[in-house]
Amino acid sequence: MDKITFLNPGFFWLFLLIPVAVFWLFWKKNQQSATLKMSSLQGFKGSESTLTKLKPLLNVFRIVALCCLIIAMARPRTVDVSNRTKTTKGIDIVMAIDVSGSMLAKDLKPNRLEALKKVAADFVDERPNDRIGLVIYASEAYTKTPVTSDKPIILEAIKTIKYDNVLQDGTGIGMGLATAVNRLKDSKAKSKVIILLTDGVNNAGFIEPETAADIAKQYGIKVYTIGIGTNGMAMSPYAISPNGQFLFQNMKVEIDEQLMKNIAAKTDGKYFRATSNTKLAEIYAAINKLETTEIEELKFYDYDEKYRAFVWIAGFLLLAEIGLRKTVFRSFI
Repeated sequence: MDKITFLNPGFFWLFLLIPVAVFWLFWKKNQQSATLKMSSLQGFKGSESTLTKLKPLLNVFRIVALCCLIIAMARPRTVDVSNRTKTTKGIDIVMAIDVSGSMLAKDLKPNRLEALKKVAADFVDERPNDRIGLVIYASEAYTKTPVTSDKPIILEAIKTIKYDNVLQDGTGIGMGLATAVNRLKDSKAKSKVIILLTDGVNNAGFIEPETAADIAKQYGIKVYTIGIGTNGMAMSPYAISPNGQFLFQNMKVEIDEQLMKNIAAKTDGKYFRATSNTKLAEIYAAINKLETTEIEELKFYDYDEKYRAFVWIAGFLLLAEIGLRKTVFRSFI
């Protein structure tokens, strides 16, 4: 019954007339059969016949039939709703992530890189209708995952990001941005976005960040820039011990915020500063809200009308009442 709805529920107000109908039938019951006045009933037996006991059923038939007709007019039906969604404005996103040694600093917990990986994975989960790619950079850059809609591949790629000296240490912001632009320049998406994250200053690579930003603007790519790192000092790696472990010491956090602001402004993006795990999560949530994907939802309704059964029941009861009243109870006194 939970799935049954009524197209015309206003007809249920007619149920208020049922008590009136019952009262009227009770009041008129003595006029529904012939009467005979006699001076004495001593010569008749006092027991009622079976027909006498069954005759009230005719009124019950009529009342139940009226109830069924009211329910039928209210149009009971079940509905099966199926949804189908269609992306009407897709977004292609490339996350360009700095993996230089300074990303192992412990001002975010457990370190900047691990904090970023968790937030980036959550961001991917919340973009089911978009294509996402992944670019890794230090002094050089490479595409870890091309732009794809296969979210498990992207999530696995994020999970495996680590500092492993595959790239020469350093921070080539221009290299990372240019590589991300190269992944998006031929995209047919209505909106193209790069999320560029770094924790330092541009000190490596042969492409200037401003040049990469100009190219991004030329291709209509919006760049959101994020500077990650606390204000002041942070426990950062400065050397590797003979046993292969990183050695840490307090070092000043240096981020070229003006450069990141210029890149964002030039491409109609926005600059953010992540000084904690919470702030980093809030930044990705803000970008998620800024870059919304238009979704067209189509709903299909399949109605199964249930009123016919009530009409058949009402018709049967009314025919039965009329038939019995005109036959079995016709001459009944």
